[in-house]
Amino acid sequence: MNYILFDGTVRNALLPFTYTRPVADIRVGILTIREKWEKYLGNTTSTVTEDYLSVKYPMVELAKNVMINASYLPNTVLVDLIKNLKENQVIYHKENIVAFFTTEAQKEVDFDTYEVIEFTEDVIHIEYTWDIFSKNEEALKADFDLITAGRNSAPISKSNTIINAENIFLEEGAIVEHCMLNATNGPIYVGKNAEIWEGALVRGSLALCNNAVIKMGAKIYGATTIGPYSKVCGEVSNSVIFGYSSKGHEGYLGNSVLGEWCNIGADSNNSNLKNNYAKVRMWNYDTESFEQTGLQFCGLMMGDHSKSAINTMFNTGTVVGVNVNVYVPGFPRNFIPSFSWGAASGFITYTTKKAFETARIVMARRNVELTEEDTAILEHVFEESKKWRKD
Repeated sequence: MNYILFDGTVRNALLPFTYTRPVADIRVGILTIREKWEKYLGNTTSTVTEDYLSVKYPMVELAKNVMINASYLPNTVLVDLIKNLKENQVIYHKENIVAFFTTEAQKEVDFDTYEVIEFTEDVIHIEYTWDIFSKNEEALKADFDLITAGRNSAPISKSNTIINAENIFLEEGAIVEHCMLNATNGPIYVGKNAEIWEGALVRGSLALCNNAVIKMGAKIYGATTIGPYSKVCGEVSNSVIFGYSSKGHEGYLGNSVLGEWCNIGADSNNSNLKNNYAKVRMWNYDTESFEQTGLQFCGLMMGDHSKSAINTMFNTGTVVGVNVNVYVPGFPRNFIPSFSWGAASGFITYTTKKAFETARIVMARRNVELTEEDTAILEHVFEESKKWRKD
């Protein structure tokens, strides 16, 4: 069977992260959503997404296909239902389409003619940006069980202080020395060639993905995901970093999500709790307004390629778009449009020429190329986000 992941109705509510990737390529837990589905299904997947993303993320359609809503995370019961889908069948969860069978010959799908299968079991559904960190604990534990089932961890050095060792898993090439690892409240997963340097204090749940680094003296609280090739230091709590990003110095990051190729300057901090302890409101691109998150703790959402200078302070519930450069002094506003450059005193447009020059330098340091596909995507984001910029 051919499986295709589609963005669904939540795509705009997951901006700025879905400006530069399909919903399927959001990382939550240890794996991206796509990686989870492919492990469960035992098949590769392709994507239905926005036209401007489709060159980089094309759809592969065969004679028979099963379309899967990428905002849903797989579990055993749901995957079993999907694997057994037949023609003219659709799976619903509440009022949402989770998956349906289609053929290449169908130009349009009339769901009124489909047999409805109701899925009523518990399932993780990523509907808003803040779900990425608030549901990360559950997703991380599920991924840990999936990845480590029937496998043995690489040896854990005796130089470390370990609590609940059976809940810690190191992949081949992982280096962890002279650290404190406490997996009582959740698992600790250390990916291939990842490193935790001396003196780091880690309380699970933690996913340290391949080639990522936790630097000396860092204090990491669960449930935190540090994506591939990222570097982290300072204090980090219940945050998700997609990959290739750096928070390499002291400062606090809590209840937050960083995209790829981000950099947080030394001694920068974000607030994740309002002084009056009220629930946090956050910018929602879908409604083009500030929406109630229902969360008391909610920090920073930062899109790909965005940066902050040293000593930057982010207010509770701040949304930063793609290719933003923020510097001090003062607290910048809590919604900063893509391709903005500035501080609390105001922002100007960050031109694509300058933004791409920086991106090429940053990516080359990790032996990654900024491709024509990437620049075309970012050019589209620049145009689409014009209405939010003031200058």
